[in-house]
Amino acid sequence: MSQPPYEIDKMISAKSIAARIEDLAREIEREYAETDKLVVVGLLRGSFVFIADLVRELDLPVEVDFLEASSYGDGMESSREVRILKDLRGAIEARDVLVVEDIVDTGHTLHHVMALLRSRNPAKIHTIALLDKPSRREVDFAADWIGFSIPDEFVVGYGIDYAQRNRNLPFIGKVRFVEDAS
Repeated sequence: MSQPPYEIDKMISAKSIAARIEDLAREIEREYAETDKLVVVGLLRGSFVFIADLVRELDLPVEVDFLEASSYGDGMESSREVRILKDLRGAIEARDVLVVEDIVDTGHTLHHVMALLRSRNPAKIHTIALLDKPSRREVDFAADWIGFSIPDEFVVGYGIDYAQRNRNLPFIGKVRFVEDAS
């Protein structure tokens, strides 16, 4: 099934994202200053660009792991059913953990993932999301750090996709559907 024609309007520039990540890295360094090694857990697939840039900014010993959770498929709306598609490779018991998410929308994914990870008894666990859409929240969940709060718009870029497209854009853009002229 093909997607309807759309255009992308830039919302957040690559330069703004980079500057915000630098600020967030300093805050995270203060929180985890006493850690031996921080396990940074990226939620695939949308967080891969964010996690790469974030860990390069952190002046901490880090280990990177990934967990893949899905509640969207190829659609624009959350199914609200969170499935774990790929689990962590390493143990997090008694370790300091930072969970990295691309966007908090309804909150279902991070709420589910955090319950799962807390059951594994990490020493300390926090969350960071590049984007937050508080107007869409359906469960009581707030990330510890947020890059940008955005309105209820469908966005792509910087790792975030629409039907597996546009992840490679260096900025965050709003998807705007257009009439097909053909």
